[in-house]
Amino acid sequence: MSLIRLQEVEVSVGGPPLLDGADLTLEPGERIAVVGRNGAGKSTLLRVLEGTVLPESGAVVRASAVRVASLPQEVPASIEGRVFDVVADGLGELGPLLSAYHELLDEEGEPDEAELAQLHDRVEAAGGWSIDQRVSETLSRLELPAQATFASLSGGLRRRVLLARALVTAPDVLLLDEPTNHLDIEAIEWLEGVLMNFPGALVFVTHDRRFLRALATRIVEIDRGGVTSWPGDYANYLRRRDERLHAEALADARFDKRLASEEVWIRQGIKARRTRNEGRVRALEAMRRERAARREAVGKVEMKLSEAGRSGRKVIVAEGVAAGYDGRAVLQDIDTTVLRGDRVAIIGPNGSGKTTLLRTLLGELAPIDGEITLGTGIELAYFDQHRDQLREDWTAAENVGDGREFVTIAGQQRHVLGYLQEFLFTPERARAPITRLSGGERNRLLLARLFARPFNLLVLDEPTNDLDVETLELLEERLAEYGGTLLLVSHDRDFIDAVVTSTLAIRADGRVEEFVGGYADWERQRSAPKPIPAPDAEANGATPAAAAAAPKRTSSGKLSYKYQRELDELPARIEQLENEVEALSVRMAEPEFYRGSQDDIVATQQRHQTLSDELEACFGRWETLEAMRDA
Repeated sequence: MSLIRLQEVEVSVGGPPLLDGADLTLEPGERIAVVGRNGAGKSTLLRVLEGTVLPESGAVVRASAVRVASLPQEVPASIEGRVFDVVADGLGELGPLLSAYHELLDEEGEPDEAELAQLHDRVEAAGGWSIDQRVSETLSRLELPAQATFASLSGGLRRRVLLARALVTAPDVLLLDEPTNHLDIEAIEWLEGVLMNFPGALVFVTHDRRFLRALATRIVEIDRGGVTSWPGDYANYLRRRDERLHAEALADARFDKRLASEEVWIRQGIKARRTRNEGRVRALEAMRRERAARREAVGKVEMKLSEAGRSGRKVIVAEGVAAGYDGRAVLQDIDTTVLRGDRVAIIGPNGSGKTTLLRTLLGELAPIDGEITLGTGIELAYFDQHRDQLREDWTAAENVGDGREFVTIAGQQRHVLGYLQEFLFTPERARAPITRLSGGERNRLLLARLFARPFNLLVLDEPTNDLDVETLELLEERLAEYGGTLLLVSHDRDFIDAVVTSTLAIRADGRVEEFVGGYADWERQRSAPKPIPAPDAEANGATPAAAAAAPKRTSSGKLSYKYQRELDELPARIEQLENEVEALSVRMAEPEFYRGSQDDIVATQQRHQTLSDELEACFGRWETLEAMRDA
């Protein structure tokens, strides 16, 4: 039985309908990704499912006693109190009782026995002790400090607390709006695991394509008010969406050609009026109304980068650098050289020192030890994740033009309003105060401001938050064409892999390691077995354990028989795993799959994840053995 069903739902917010006759059915066990351009209505759809936005027409049909919980895109500023209190608040009236009981127990000294007994009885009367255990288990599973104050937590931990508040209600439907914002890569992968095992239905909005591919069993697209459903994975959706848009463009062209012909006929004058067919006239009027009602597809951002002249060959040189604040080193052993044209990602957990490393490399923060040397001819453009460069008292146009009406792009003067249209800002939107802009629009505006100025060193600190996928992919293309130097801080694994050539990874002990390639390469290199020393390595100081860490080669340079046999058998195993994973993916993409038993759904999903993990490990092992054989 369906959990929630939308029937011919319409929702408008002072313009064309965001949802225009939308139909959608949500089944148990599904994981639906909602996609669409910024402003298309993705968050609005979540609020309709939640019940906080009521449709202007149509119906929302819910199963009896269905429980819905949500994680908002932004952390509400009004939340305060201990972590336990915030999580328990999701339980309604029972939450404050449990919070008061635990707060009394945690007070210093002996608690008031009478008050404690009274609270105990009220919790017991409400059947709250099993719920209390659920709160404690959720806090433990999500690794949250129950007694810490919410205000003292990082942005990532605050979102984890709000997720705990949603999960503790044991919802049938969980709604997540940009759940990966402000989470580091480790936390994103942790969240994927939690949601993969969530037994209810999941509906989420995300710009993180790898997160989307890992979780989604169905794609729902919002485009010009219409809601369409695409069973299967994200790659299937992209292929079929392109086919639909192509067919739609051809149909629109045929319609417009026919309309133009009819317009010529109606204007032919007296001869046409003598023989005019009134039915044909009425048909033309209907065509005019249809054409006027057509909603054109949202255009694509047309961003261009204004590159400055070439910098010196060596852009940044760090030698034996320790970085930190107030004489206390947060990072150490930084040795790297950034050459002209390099594209370097900086990755690490939240709070590990990524911004400190960035500021030190740019010379904004003096190193505690070691030396930073900046090259010659550097023209810097800096995208900061907090968007501090944007003036709140200025319009979008004023922010891009610094109060002037014209900007110079690639040596040519452009009116700022025309330039901003390339970033999907209408003249009305460009003249509006930026306080009215969404997070995605502000990010687009900051990109427009940066790219209006010549640069040869581009620094991007979390540029992907709130951008829609189409804009992200275009930004990737432009960065691929960019001939200058790039420093990137990001938690978007696909974006990192698409644009960088090397990675600086911050370890837990504050040391910085450099790897060739992007995130996937770093992940593979850090998990790959270490090559073992030659047979006499132990005599040179290596331990037996180290000697067994990787495949041995014979004196002739070949792999030993044992490892050569393993290498020979791996292709067949990889092919078998690929076939099994593909068969499970096809099964999970079928609508009938989610009408089966919940145990079967969960078991199949877990089997799919296990086989996918094994397949990835086999690929890594195969690459390691091949490299050893060819060395």
